[in-house]
Amino acid sequence: MSIHIDAAKGSVAPVVLLPGDPLRAEYMATNFLTDVTQYNVVRAAYGYTGTYQGQRLSIQATGMGIPSMTIYATELMRDFGAQVLIRTGTAGGLADDIQLRDIVLSQAASTDSSIIANTFGPGITFAPCADFALLRRAEELAQDAGYRVRVGNTLGEDRFYNDEMDKQKLADYGVLAAEMETPGLYLAAAHYHRQALAMMTVSDHIPRDEHMSPDARQSTLDDMIRIALRLGSEAAAQLDE
Repeated sequence: MSIHIDAAKGSVAPVVLLPGDPLRAEYMATNFLTDVTQYNVVRAAYGYTGTYQGQRLSIQATGMGIPSMTIYATELMRDFGAQVLIRTGTAGGLADDIQLRDIVLSQAASTDSSIIANTFGPGITFAPCADFALLRRAEELAQDAGYRVRVGNTLGEDRFYNDEMDKQKLADYGVLAAEMETPGLYLAAAHYHRQALAMMTVSDHIPRDEHMSPDARQSTLDDMIRIALRLGSEAAAQLDE
């Protein structure tokens, strides 16, 4: 039984998009879905179900951080039968050639969190990674649309304020961007044998100290949102076959 999502059975679609910000969830549902119903308001983690290109999709806000993402991803899969989860978030660029508003697809999620060690114990460093079919198709959709898209390793940080972290070394090793949720999503999806992909719009560039405004983070990520919705509708159609 879910204790964080107050929704009736059947009110959540098998494919769920996962923005962190509840206001972005509201924006996505209001501007892109039709026949929308709101199924959750608990803790202002808004959840909606509607239709996109003839397919039923849900949008569920997850809040910030790996623990929060893990709660919502787990309950969506365990209690509501979600099969495909697509994170639609923001990230801080690390690589020199990353630009604001680029779309980053997280192929693998490095982390400084103890979530891996706490799950597997000593001796195993599990590598949280994306579902390959979703990853490949998302890149194709972004390239076909003419969007700037990068695929690679991302960092899922345990803390937002961590000035002692050597982010230049991470960039030197090919880490494209930093965010705070993807390792939790990928780990939970692996546990439940479900498909997951994290896509993020670059809202900041950390080494260059470049930033989008809070309003832009909330409501001007439409390129990424369209790719996620298209990917989600295709996944929903495949589940119906």
